[in-house]
Amino acid sequence: MLPVAEALDIILKDLAPLPPEQVSLLDARGRVLAEEIRASRDLPPRDNSGMDGYALRLADAERGQGLHVLESIPAGGEGSRALQSGEAAKIMTGAPVPEGADTVVPVEDTRRAGDRVEILQLPRLGANIRPAGEDVKAGQLVIPRGTGMRPAEVGMLASLGRSFVSVHQRPRVAVLATGDEIVDIDAATDGGRIVNSNSYGVAAQIAEAGGTPIILGIGRDDPDGLLEMLQRAVTADAVITTGGVSMGDYDYVRPVLEKAGVAVRFWKVAMKPGKPFVFGRSGRVPVFGLPGNPVSAMVVFEEFVRPALRVMQGHARPFRPVLEAVLLPEAGALQTKPGRTDFVRCRVERRGSELVVVSLKSQGSGILRTLVEANALLVVPREANGAQPGERVHVQLYDTAFLDGQQPGLPGGGAA
Repeated sequence: MLPVAEALDIILKDLAPLPPEQVSLLDARGRVLAEEIRASRDLPPRDNSGMDGYALRLADAERGQGLHVLESIPAGGEGSRALQSGEAAKIMTGAPVPEGADTVVPVEDTRRAGDRVEILQLPRLGANIRPAGEDVKAGQLVIPRGTGMRPAEVGMLASLGRSFVSVHQRPRVAVLATGDEIVDIDAATDGGRIVNSNSYGVAAQIAEAGGTPIILGIGRDDPDGLLEMLQRAVTADAVITTGGVSMGDYDYVRPVLEKAGVAVRFWKVAMKPGKPFVFGRSGRVPVFGLPGNPVSAMVVFEEFVRPALRVMQGHARPFRPVLEAVLLPEAGALQTKPGRTDFVRCRVERRGSELVVVSLKSQGSGILRTLVEANALLVVPREANGAQPGERVHVQLYDTAFLDGQQPGLPGGGAA
């Protein structure tokens, strides 16, 4: 069987980001830039005040005499003329500093009397003036191509006057569950029927990874019917099937994929859960045949499909964070078989400055509840045979909500 790393290399090899599209700035968050962003102008465009106060020449203030207040300059306004010796201008935060001024004195360090102002505390030269281009200068590379768009990048683009931006397209992913035993959510489950949880769980994973799921429904254990559905599916950017990839009498997915023109690259991976996993390509469209067991399907998606979809969106870092954690005695020992990579559902917590594994969930591949209760996958390398309490183990975090704070994010949880 194919090792996990080799299977992943086959999947990601030759995958390229999807073509770019223009989207409005408010729709850009979470997308990946398909262009580099250079500043079209200086930010700020002119020297401006960082405080409400008085703009003046520091040399005039040092004489210890009151200054004549020429005018008041609001934010968005502009001085009527250059300041002369002995003059000051009242100025609001963000307003352009008038010509002739070299310092802004905060209003609390002054005393006003009619049209004159007295400086009570001298600042340094240039204090409280934000120079033109302090943020970015015209022509400067501000955001490189391939950057994931966060609120900070959206705000920066807005400040540069960009209402639209070029990002990589989201992959449209066709999802097809297979099996005569599968019924949809609102159908009767008598006679051993099983609700089609796979399509919905996988669709949610696709959306979380940034793709657009297209649920095609349920393909029955009929080769001709499956072939017709798969031929429609490969018009998407990627295809995911669940079930029908093992060695049973009614596992038709693999031969039907080949009949549909999919070049199957491998079948079976040395991993648990998820060994019966098919991957191929229909032209440039990746096709993933996931196992039918719900946990196996979602774990295989995490390890192979999610990074592929993120590569297709241009992400430079397509993988989940992998960190070290200590396996606590309360979690118990872990026994695995060498020769395969095990992905063990577990729960990780932060205790002080350290991450610890506090429980190992039941590992049955049909027990979906364990994925709900877990927040990470403990990765046991193929050359290992498990882990003992006290050992440092590697965990893939797929839910980092436990790192969110219950108190303000300040040292000690109190006021800074």
